[in-house]
Amino acid sequence: MSIDSTLLKSEEKVILKLRGLYRKYGYTHFKMSKFEEYDLYATNKEFLVSDSVITFTDTSGKLMALKPDVTLSIVKNSADVTGLVNRFYYNENVYRISDKTHHYKEIMQTGLECIGDLTPYHFCEVVRLAAMSLGAISEGSVLNVSHLGVISAALDGQEFGVGRGELLSCIENKNTGGVRALCEQYDIGPARTAFLEALTAAYGEPKEVLATLRTKTKEKKILAALEEFESILALCGEIDGVRLSVDFSLVSDMNYYNGLTFCGYVKDVPTSVLRGGQYDKLMEKMGKTSRAIGFAVYLDLLERLEKKSEYDVDVLLLVSESTPTDAILKETAALIAEGKTVSVQTRTPEKLRYKQTKTLGKESL
Repeated sequence: MSIDSTLLKSEEKVILKLRGLYRKYGYTHFKMSKFEEYDLYATNKEFLVSDSVITFTDTSGKLMALKPDVTLSIVKNSADVTGLVNRFYYNENVYRISDKTHHYKEIMQTGLECIGDLTPYHFCEVVRLAAMSLGAISEGSVLNVSHLGVISAALDGQEFGVGRGELLSCIENKNTGGVRALCEQYDIGPARTAFLEALTAAYGEPKEVLATLRTKTKEKKILAALEEFESILALCGEIDGVRLSVDFSLVSDMNYYNGLTFCGYVKDVPTSVLRGGQYDKLMEKMGKTSRAIGFAVYLDLLERLEKKSEYDVDVLLLVSESTPTDAILKETAALIAEGKTVSVQTRTPEKLRYKQTKTLGKESL
């Protein structure tokens, strides 16, 4: 039986599109329970968006948790096999504290994880799939991409002390004045200072941004990181309907990510709807030798894309108690065959919005 896409909500349409997209690239469905043993999250709190987790004790006495994250479960269940790559996609609800209400919220996510002996191809594949995911949601989307290896190389060997966190905050907020002031405070040389200022201000088309940054430094470690970043982006090429931009302000998750990191935006939604990156640090923490990269699409944010109809239904079909059932079925089928939506009622509902009214039966009102 085919599905009438006009009856699906925005997030339901997106799920169908993305599931088809990921399966084309060999990703298999990962299904998990709503619950996971709390110990998994307790021992990996630094990799969670929030360390507030809803817990309960099950009938066996184990402390369980409503899952606040999907990636941890996938990593836990993935095996290290030399030369192989595991590809999973998922569609799950997670439970986290809302930034707006500060209450627990059920958040619908879909996404994918690529885990194993990864090569530049796999990183390119995931970045392209992130961009194509945005394109499946809306035209005119933007995927901002960063590489924490470049930022780490720029900070390597520098005595920022406690100021390192302040500096990262300035980079995140594109505060070049703050970067300059901190470099002066910690006696960072003019060459490194100039590069950090350029890095902070950088935004735009990958070739132009990275070419400019190469002119700002002669340090081999930084140049090597820039070259690695540039080579992956060059392989990604262009994706229809999506603009790829370099943005080094994506530094807030350096405890989680270690290489490529990215976030995606679509029209009419004021915040990022897609976030992801490379997370080898999590793999190492969980005793894995594999590398990993993935992303999540936050479907609850797509409610803004839902086109609100002026009406709840096309036709209000009013019938009486004596109207024959077969007559109601016949009329309803005829209206639906015309492509209309129908609500059968014995009287007019107070809050129902409808385009037209039809009556069936002599006693109908």
